[in-house]
Amino acid sequence: MRRGTRKRVWSLAFRVAGLPLVNSIPGRLPRPPLQARKKLEIRKRQRSDSLSIKGKAYIAGIYEHPTRHAPDKSTAQLHAEVAKGAIEDAGLTKADIDGYFCAGDAPGGAWPMVDYLGLKVRHIDSTETGGCSYLIHLGHAAEAIAAGKCSIALITLAGKPRTGPMPPRAAGAEADFEAAYGATTHNAYGMCAMRHMHDYGTTSEQLAWIKVAASHHAQYNPHAMLKEVVTVEDVLNSPMISDPLHRMDCCVITDGGGALIVTTPEIAKSLKKPLVRLIGHGEAMKGPRGGKDLDLTYSAGIWSGPRAFEEAGVTPKDIKYASIYDSFTITVLMQIEDLGFCRKGEGGKFVADGNLISGVGKLPFNTDGGGLCSNHPVNRGGMTKILEAVRQLRGEAHPKVQVKNCDLAVAHGTGGLLGVRHAASTAILERV
Repeated sequence: MRRGTRKRVWSLAFRVAGLPLVNSIPGRLPRPPLQARKKLEIRKRQRSDSLSIKGKAYIAGIYEHPTRHAPDKSTAQLHAEVAKGAIEDAGLTKADIDGYFCAGDAPGGAWPMVDYLGLKVRHIDSTETGGCSYLIHLGHAAEAIAAGKCSIALITLAGKPRTGPMPPRAAGAEADFEAAYGATTHNAYGMCAMRHMHDYGTTSEQLAWIKVAASHHAQYNPHAMLKEVVTVEDVLNSPMISDPLHRMDCCVITDGGGALIVTTPEIAKSLKKPLVRLIGHGEAMKGPRGGKDLDLTYSAGIWSGPRAFEEAGVTPKDIKYASIYDSFTITVLMQIEDLGFCRKGEGGKFVADGNLISGVGKLPFNTDGGGLCSNHPVNRGGMTKILEAVRQLRGEAHPKVQVKNCDLAVAHGTGGLLGVRHAASTAILERV
């Protein structure tokens, strides 16, 4: 664009805004005076606020299926049971739901599930990003609510990997090139752990502390699959699965599921549940990009986390409780670093010596026992991370693990394989 044209465009923009112009140096673009620039900055922030989902959606209902083994139920039935539980927790009815969100675990996808559940909706979303799908759904539901596309959204997760084999994972364009090397979930995460140890001196003992913390919390969860408190030595003495990850470094495999109700501030305030609102959300993806990004020591959380914190207007230091995806112990350690709770490479020292145990450490995490001890339904942990964060903010966690004055929490998850390609999503939740 020519300079004269640009000057006319800027002049027109300031006139439309009702702002005066000040020509400073001849030949340069018009420059508004200080007062006018302040007005422009205020209007810019107002426009930014109108595009933000901060405080525009509340979590009104939650439900986690109590089962960890359901050979007598279909996957669709589990979806229906968790949906019913969340709707009842919110004090609503099925007829109130006008938005539905699900991922690849829903049999047949969104439209068969909408029909099976007997819903009449005007907005659907079937975004599939593995274990963090439900955290992304939470953000997408908030966007849809803010845009007026729906007013009460239901998000469900359910499946039966403990009862039988999971449906085959959809292959990507890279499958034929990578399959020959025998990549599995375990050795993909084992590579991340080994590289982190090589680069930063992280130890197996430090990773073991993450499992120890989870077990201290799981003992108070009557539905947890593993309730026994373990020691660092127990973890290190468990069989090696994929060097350097031992069996106790790995999550449980469970049947079950969970569900959320997300709604408008007005509807949430008319219900009887404690108010929990979403104030920040981020999502991101990471892959090797054809060999151009092979660093295994960080995840997409380095992008999703800062986006969520910036929108929320808070920092990691403000967080009282953290729900962190724990498919493996190395997953937790990397996410804690990527979210900014400590510097990259310092995660091992951060998680050691009980620093993640509620009432003992400075960052209580996964107070339900998490995926390492309690529940990892459908091999997807994002849903349960939101559920426990909401319990903490409501003050409904077990008294032995309830965080005092818990008014700000983060729920964060990944989906896919950290050692290859994956997604990440971060949600900042606040008690009102």
